[in-house]
Amino acid sequence: MDKASIIGVILATIAIGVGMTLKGVSPVALINPAALLIIVGGTAASVFIAFPMRTLKNVPTLFKIIFKQGKSKRIEEIIEMFTEWAELSRREGVLSLEGKIEETEDTFLYSGMQLVVDGQSPDFIRDVMLEKVDAMEERHQEGASIFTQAGTYAPTLGVLGAVIGLIAALGNMEDTDALGHAISAAFVATLLGIFTGYVLWHPFANKLREKSKNEAKIKYVMVEGILSIANGESPQIIKDKLGSYLSPRELTKIKQEETDAQKETA
Repeated sequence: MDKASIIGVILATIAIGVGMTLKGVSPVALINPAALLIIVGGTAASVFIAFPMRTLKNVPTLFKIIFKQGKSKRIEEIIEMFTEWAELSRREGVLSLEGKIEETEDTFLYSGMQLVVDGQSPDFIRDVMLEKVDAMEERHQEGASIFTQAGTYAPTLGVLGAVIGLIAALGNMEDTDALGHAISAAFVATLLGIFTGYVLWHPFANKLREKSKNEAKIKYVMVEGILSIANGESPQIIKDKLGSYLSPRELTKIKQEETDAQKETA
């Protein structure tokens, strides 16, 4: 599970609930069927109008991505893997990697290395793999835009709910109880619209973009590794090249681990 997403939603809910209580407002006031219908139903309707069904059918998967931790390889693991493959390729030839790539569960990595084993040129491999990365980023951006648009519509619908509530209030000026209830419902709609828009939908969109950026980074590291194998580069050059994707702190940690391993084998 993605702990950051879960913690964020819980903290936001607690902050609003406790804040309302401290202000002397019961959180139960948020349970307003009319306001919920306007905000939730209105936002859903707006999104359905804005996007085709082929895009919207991916929404359940997008929620899984937001709240589930990805299983992508770490860059350090990729560097180690390509270093080992480079050593094997230099000793026994590129065809010796065929057994290794059969073991990988990453379809992107498998397809790229299969092109290398098949003897395709590095330029052709680069074009094919980068096209796949671009297509992936485009799909991810399309998914994030659903939540971005929802975050744009929800606060505006909150204003619409407030207007409807005030219309009801003006129609019951002589009834104090009905007047108070209508005004309360109006502000609840505004609160729900702002909360869902700026605390849920926009952050969800940003989380999807961040995860897409991280996944694309992993893919670019793989592309560089695949091309390095295709070009017959040495294990050390591959390690240095792929290490450029790491921070100085991460590089220092890797070098320290290598030093410790050498001391143990000495």
